[in-house]
Amino acid sequence: MSGGSSVIRRPAFEKSNVELVHGLWANFAGSKTASAHVDDSDDADLTNGDRPETPQSIPYTLWTSIEDDVLHIPSNMFHFRGLSEERSQYDITVKLFLLPQASFHNWRQHLQEAVAAVLDELEVDSFDLLIVSFPGISFETSSEESGGCGSNNVDASEQELLDFILDAWQEVGLLQSKGVVMKIGLAEFGRERLQKFLPRTAHRPAVDQINVRDCHVLPQSMMSFAKDEQIELLTHNDCTNILPQGTLRDILGDGEHGAGVLAGPNSKIKGLTGDVTPQWVVKYTAVIRDRGVIENKGYFASAELSNGASR
Repeated sequence: MSGGSSVIRRPAFEKSNVELVHGLWANFAGSKTASAHVDDSDDADLTNGDRPETPQSIPYTLWTSIEDDVLHIPSNMFHFRGLSEERSQYDITVKLFLLPQASFHNWRQHLQEAVAAVLDELEVDSFDLLIVSFPGISFETSSEESGGCGSNNVDASEQELLDFILDAWQEVGLLQSKGVVMKIGLAEFGRERLQKFLPRTAHRPAVDQINVRDCHVLPQSMMSFAKDEQIELLTHNDCTNILPQGTLRDILGDGEHGAGVLAGPNSKIKGLTGDVTPQWVVKYTAVIRDRGVIENKGYFASAELSNGASR
């Protein structure tokens, strides 16, 4: 929509952080189980032809892979890529969450990594809409509750944060100019922040995604401003800090529901040790245009392991 005069409400599905965590658990469990059926008797973790009897006892080295010093969890061998129809039949939306623990100076690199991951997964060379959610940003008059989301605070002043956002936004504009992205958008930008942002960029956002439980709480000034600037207002139910550090540690850890990739101080498993820090999460959705059916939806997440070692 070019007018940007209306607010498009999205269905109130499960909050994205809950969906993400459940999806990671299910994906890891399925990959571990699948790895138990792969003939890999030469693996160093399996001796004398013995195989783990339960998913919890399956070493992470059997269902993960390392490529260019990056540990892929799970290994790419345990899922299928691509779409079933021609690219032209789909509307593909991608939303990137840059997380508050990540360094501002790495945002452009994170954008490149996340976009490359989705393009590779869907086996396409472009998508229709890229929305970027920056940490430290919340809609000024938003009335939503945290709903279990982690803290979104960052160590920067408003002006410093805007400067870092503008620098990363250049990468977004470059993707658009190359035809990788058709439309670009922001999340949680209110009127005052947009008034500071827009004059400083040549790459104008077509979308502003706002987390509100009721669109009627949007002030008329915001509605009028968006209409004048031809910015389409969308609502969403996402957490900005979609993957807090403690949550990721639990998912990868050696607890009852953990993946067994990270070993605790008293752990009996062979896992990695160190501090894990989430960097970014990207969510993608491929909808078949003429049927309005979601064919492919998923997430990628990236984290850094510091002071790490194998045990």
